Amino acid sequence: MAVYTKINQSNIDIINKKFNIEKILSFQGITKGIENTNYILKSKNKKFILTIFEKRVLPKEIPFFMKLMDYLNDSKINCPRPLKTKDKNYLIKLKNKTACIVTFLSGKDKKKVNESDCYVIGKAVAKMHMVTKKIKFTRKNSMGVKYLKPLLQSIKFKSNKGSNLKKFLFNNFNDIKKNWPKNLPSGIIHGDLFVDNIFFDKNKLSGIIDFYFAANDYYMYEIAICINALCFDEKNKKFVINKKKVDKLIKGYNSVKKINLNEKNNLNILCRGAALRYLLTRLFDYTNTPKTALIKIKDPNEYYQKLITHNNLNSFKDYLI
Repeated sequence: MAVYTKINQSNIDIINKKFNIEKILSFQGITKGIENTNYILKSKNKKFILTIFEKRVLPKEIPFFMKLMDYLNDSKINCPRPLKTKDKNYLIKLKNKTACIVTFLSGKDKKKVNESDCYVIGKAVAKMHMVTKKIKFTRKNSMGVKYLKPLLQSIKFKSNKGSNLKKFLFNNFNDIKKNWPKNLPSGIIHGDLFVDNIFFDKNKLSGIIDFYFAANDYYMYEIAICINALCFDEKNKKFVINKKKVDKLIKGYNSVKKINLNEKNNLNILCRGAALRYLLTRLFDYTNTPKTALIKIKDPNEYYQKLITHNNLNSFKDYLI
């Protein structure tokens, strides 16, 4: 979530006209996240989230996200539900960009999850995977490992230090791509399960938000993303893997959906691929985000450290206590 596109009262008037909802009285930009523009909309009794889709999301793919969130809601997976206009459309145009409105999910994210949270998150992810494996509609993972090379090539490296980083990244990319697994269990994954996309209400998990990276990929790749996002502890700007958290995350997932041997054997390469993905997107944003955007740029160094950590691990057992 971020604010690239600024809206005004005339845009809110369009929303009030198109949707059969309580009149929107106020709006405020949300600066967390880095992908799309997001606002919280408030009526007298309710809240909604307005998302304006920015450059990384192809307009033709947006209906996939709408259908997915609707399907998950119907399957009792707690997430925002997209609203339809009076004309029964999910999408509208604002500032010449595609936009949608979704319901407001109660609760809020935690700055830091603990071990028991990781167990609960593991269970929730497994339940979501059990539901999504039945879905017939699909979307290619545009941020999958085989699509990262153009992103890597687009990053501007400066100075000798930059050329060393460039070599490190290309070496890792080539090795990860060469060793990427084939034929693991797959289906639709969330694809971006960071701490700020997981909501808790009174210390209980209340739901998952921000499905705009959802795509078909390996279920275990989702676990790898979660390990990177949730299972490292920061100490004096150093990111150290917390194997107790990994252990709980895996146990929570396993309690609902069993992880097979092939998935376990490929955890390390999947973790390396997930770490590289976020390192590259953060490096790109670090050098390409417009100064006028209301956005907090995330530090690429975090994922540089995490990638090095995975490079020094090997087997599934290396991740557990």
